[in-house]
Amino acid sequence: MTKIEVFTAPGCGKCGKAKDELVAIIDRLGGAKFEWREVNILQEMDYAIELGVLSTPSIAINGELVFTALPSARQLLQALENSIEGLS
Repeated sequence: MTKIEVFTAPGCGKCGKAKDELVAIIDRLGGAKFEWREVNILQEMDYAIELGVLSTPSIAINGELVFTALPSARQLLQALENSIEGLS
């Protein structure tokens, strides 16, 4: 199972878009293959810093920071497809 974390902050306009795109792509690829959670950087600041999150939205896949800004839908789809292939 691929684990995804979306790092967000209160008032971040792009964070909602990142979550919406993520949910749409996960549904397209098969939701059972993924587990995701939203990480509020103000509530989990130490963890965010540990991964290297400097801005929101940022996205980590399987504990590795992959995007430090809002990716395009195509970039996110490719990264998630690659994560599935890596688990096979």
